[in-house]
Amino acid sequence: MKKLLICIAVLLCTVTAQAQFEQNKWLITPSITGLGMSYSGQEKFSLGFEAEGGVFLMDNFALLINAGADIKDRGDDRTSLGAGVRYYFDQTGIYIGSKFKYDNYDFYTGGHKNDATLGAEVGYAFFLSRTVTVEPAMYYNQSLTDQDYSKFGVKIGFGFYF
Repeated sequence: MKKLLICIAVLLCTVTAQAQFEQNKWLITPSITGLGMSYSGQEKFSLGFEAEGGVFLMDNFALLINAGADIKDRGDDRTSLGAGVRYYFDQTGIYIGSKFKYDNYDFYTGGHKNDATLGAEVGYAFFLSRTVTVEPAMYYNQSLTDQDYSKFGVKIGFGFYF
């Protein structure tokens, strides 16, 4: 039974992915992060918004730029800008990504902090149509200045491929 379920899952992954990961295609991926499911030592609740856009430099390999913002439970807010790459495994929709971000934190106490993070993510692009995807992913962002600002979380977004 277990083997049958695994075979069905693999089949669904290969059937739903389409040829949108080709060179010179463009993508835009707005997403919601956190949703109460991310955690770090500095924050207990975080709701974030992120948008990425980029171009496939070669088949299955995209160069991205991103911008984002987080709303925290204590009123500490974060904005970020960065760049990254994403690799899609051939026609399955599964992807891995890496990014570098510059973060600016504004604290409710009046101070602020600048930080840089290296991030990694793994996700799946589930095609709703030829050009629109739902993209759930797990991510980890490693702070380069303070371990308490490193974050593990889950996000869900949409992908638009042109």
